[in-house]
Amino acid sequence: MVTGAAGFIGSHLCDRLLKDGHDVAGVDNLLTGRAENLAHLEGHHRFQWFRHDVVAPLDVEGPFDGIYHLASPASPFDYLKHPIQTLRTGSEGTRNVLEFARERNAWFLLTSTSESYGDPLEHPQAETYWGHVNPVGPRSCYDESKRFGEALTMAFHRQHGLRTNIARIFNTYGPRMKLNDGRIVPAFLSQALQGQPLTVFGGGSQTRSFCYVSDLVEGLVRLGGAAERYPVNLGNPRELTVLEFAEAIRNLTGGVSEIVYRPLPEDDPQRRRPDISKARRLLNWEPRVDLEEGLRETIGYFRTRLNGEVKSLSPANPLS
Repeated sequence: MVTGAAGFIGSHLCDRLLKDGHDVAGVDNLLTGRAENLAHLEGHHRFQWFRHDVVAPLDVEGPFDGIYHLASPASPFDYLKHPIQTLRTGSEGTRNVLEFARERNAWFLLTSTSESYGDPLEHPQAETYWGHVNPVGPRSCYDESKRFGEALTMAFHRQHGLRTNIARIFNTYGPRMKLNDGRIVPAFLSQALQGQPLTVFGGGSQTRSFCYVSDLVEGLVRLGGAAERYPVNLGNPRELTVLEFAEAIRNLTGGVSEIVYRPLPEDDPQRRRPDISKARRLLNWEPRVDLEEGLRETIGYFRTRLNGEVKSLSPANPLS
C-alpha cells in the first residue's frame, strides 16, 4: 500500500513497485494529490487506488506485506493553506495507518522530512541531530506533524513490535511536481518557461541539495522492510545556493528571465544538506542522476503541463 499515491513522489513510487512485480493499492484523498498522476496506470491489473482520507480509519481488503505512508501536504503552498489538515494527517492519519499495518502484520515506512531539522545549527545534517525547529511558527504545522509522526512510529515499534522504518526526505524534484507547488524547482521552472522573472527569496545565499525523484524512490524501496528502525536521511549531498540554482534553471531553459529578490519567508532554513553516510552504509544507496540530466527531464514535463496535455483517472473504489 502507498498512501499519498496521487502525489508527486507517491505516484513515482507506485510505478516502481509495479515495475518490481508487486500488487499495489494506492490511497489518496486528492487534497493536494492529482488523479492525473495515476492516469497512466488506468487498467493496470496489479494496481487499484482508493479515494480516502487517512484521518478516517482504513478499510481495504486483502493482505499487505508493507505500507509506505506518504500521505501529507508537503509543499509550503499546500501546508500553509491547510495547516489543520496537515497536523491531523500527521497525527490521526499516521496512527490510523500504523494501526492498519499492525492489524495486517505489515511493515510500515513513514516518509518524514528534512524539515525535522528546522533551520539547522549543524551542517551537514546527520540523523543524530535533534534539530532547531520553531514549534509555533507558520511552518510548524508541517514540521511538528512529521516530528510527531516519527515519535508515534517509534512508539508503535517499541510497544507493539511493529516493523517500522523512517525516511527523512530532503529536497526532491522531477516530473509530476505541481506548477504552484511553492518549492524552488517548480517555482523557477514555471517562471523561466513563461519568460517571467525568477523570484529569489532573501539574498539567494541560502543553500539546498536537490535529489531527482527516481533516486529518492530507489532509496525508499531499499529502506522499506529493512532492519533499521531509526531515521535514515535520503537526499543528494551536493549543495547549491538558491542563486546558483536559479542561474542553472535559466541556462537550461534558454531563457533570459531576470532575477528579482523578495524578503525571506519566516523560519526559512539557511542551509540544507544531508549527511547520507548511514544510507550508504546500511542501504548501499546514494543518488546517481546528475542535476543537469534530472532538470532536463523535469523541464520536458513542465513544458507539457504548460501546454495543458494532461488527463485524469478516477478511483475504482472510493472509500469516502
